[in-house]
Amino acid sequence: MIITVDVKPGQREENVEIIDENHLLAKVKAPASKGKANKALIKLLKKYFDKQVYLVSGFTSNRKIFEVEE
Repeated sequence: MIITVDVKPGQREENVEIIDENHLLAKVKAPASKGKANKALIKLLKKYFDKQVYLVSGFTSNRKIFEVEE
């Protein structure tokens, strides 16, 4: 499954909100520097889906494309 995730780094709390079927908004505490927000986002999405997730596109963007294992 391919999903689009809009990420907001540097937030006070971490959570995932559903925008629509394949689009999420994720807030992470980690700052957007040196890949810290990406690592925190991957960890958050793994916990949310309880499956392996892979960052496909958007390594330096606030809009990222992930592949979630079926």
